[in-house]
Amino acid sequence: MSENRPTRSKGAFATFGLCNNLLRAIEDAGFTEPRPIQSKSIAQVLKGRDVLGLAQTGTGKTAAFALPIIEQLLANRGQNPRALILAPTRELAIQIHSEILMLAKYTNIRAITIFGGVNAAPQVRELRKRPDIIVACPGRLLDLMSSRDVNLDGIEVLVLDEADHMLDMGFIPDIKRIVARMPRDRQNLLFSATMPREIRSLTSGMLRDPHVVELAHAAPLETIEHALYPVDHPDKTALLKHILKHDNFTSAIVFLRTKHRARRLAEVLSKAGINAIALQGNMSQSQRQRAMQGFRDGRYEVLVATDIAARGIDVPNVSHVINFDLPNTPEAYTHRIGRTGRSEQNGKACTFVTKEDFPGIKAIEKKLCMDIPRIKIRDFERDEGADFSRGRRSPGQGRPGKKGGQSSGRGRHGSSNNRSSAPKAGGRGRSSQGSSSSAPARQSSSAPARQASSSSFGQGVDKGKSQGERGSSGQQRKRTQGAKGQAFASGVSSDGGGQSRKPRLGRTRTRRG
Repeated sequence: MSENRPTRSKGAFATFGLCNNLLRAIEDAGFTEPRPIQSKSIAQVLKGRDVLGLAQTGTGKTAAFALPIIEQLLANRGQNPRALILAPTRELAIQIHSEILMLAKYTNIRAITIFGGVNAAPQVRELRKRPDIIVACPGRLLDLMSSRDVNLDGIEVLVLDEADHMLDMGFIPDIKRIVARMPRDRQNLLFSATMPREIRSLTSGMLRDPHVVELAHAAPLETIEHALYPVDHPDKTALLKHILKHDNFTSAIVFLRTKHRARRLAEVLSKAGINAIALQGNMSQSQRQRAMQGFRDGRYEVLVATDIAARGIDVPNVSHVINFDLPNTPEAYTHRIGRTGRSEQNGKACTFVTKEDFPGIKAIEKKLCMDIPRIKIRDFERDEGADFSRGRRSPGQGRPGKKGGQSSGRGRHGSSNNRSSAPKAGGRGRSSQGSSSSAPARQSSSAPARQASSSSFGQGVDKGKSQGERGSSGQQRKRTQGAKGQAFASGVSSDGGGQSRKPRLGRTRTRRG
């Protein structure tokens, strides 16, 4: 069986002095040549130096620190746990743990994950078995440190992965608290796609004479094709469907700013016959894992996600990353597009831009040192009533909690303005001079009038009947006068003229009998 293994990968990685069991796992993983971040990091980590790695996502950072850590743990014994890897999200922690298990499968090195959103009891049981490596999210790790379920006195290597995203999520104070509980004499490895000022400050206080590996982190990956799509807000959903059906699409990650709109967009795409799933913060850990596994397996073609939920996602063969909403910063753009074009495969980054987005586009182009081409698509089929791109209600949707989009007739300002205006479509409006039009003509227009009223937000709906229906009989006039007392407080006109009474502020009048 060993004669069928490729010798190229063994020879390339053997130059680092890795043990045979690691080389065997590397061959099984299909690694051929070390990636640039691996070539420049592995040897320095094996020498015990601190490393600052600046490289985009999808460049092989995990193996760059996992391989030398496993090698060092095999060469020397100590008090477990001896290596701590901090990641900002559960998904990234799971992916790092999976890769470590793949590389250490022919050794006795054990690794566990610690993150929130799940029951802590199984994690505590695994900690009691004294694993070699802990892959953790800062929040849950601090909880277990407070309960004394984890002891970091034996940590020899600390890894901060996606450090800039930890900054975005507010984890830097937590990281400082964790670092303060570890031995000072340790090796520190920090990897980040970008280097904000706060991260530079953190590295200066934590890293000692680090070996810096910088792989053109400001430039986009050459395997990614960038494109801007100018579009109006109401047409974003229709443009997305067009791209997913016509642009050599195989799988895509669509980014939005909020989790609620991500869920709603996934539902719209599913109804349109596109297999889509949302990844957002309200999901339980088991739901998130099922969604991710379904996307990896190809059961879902589109993953709709927010920046926080999708950070650290490592899925091969993603053909498109689509920025439904423009990212807030150029750094966020870099992280988003890093989901495609991985492992030297081609990918496309599509960004929907409206008029107000172009200042942000200029900042992104300045950061990337490139002009992103504009693509205007005019002949796509537009959707009616599918605009939720900015949280706006579609025509006819109405207020939340009102059936059929109809507003209450007891609004603060009433509907007298509508009644005194020129006639509207559907025949509900009336001029100030009144009209003696026949009742049948008005009755025939009552249905469209009700339909037109369903699209009005915050305006009172005229509950009174038309003047022609009331006629001039004394009985109807008495009923009309009796209804004035009820209409007085709501400001809804109940008489037959073009004028109406407005409510008196701070005073409500009630008639008895």
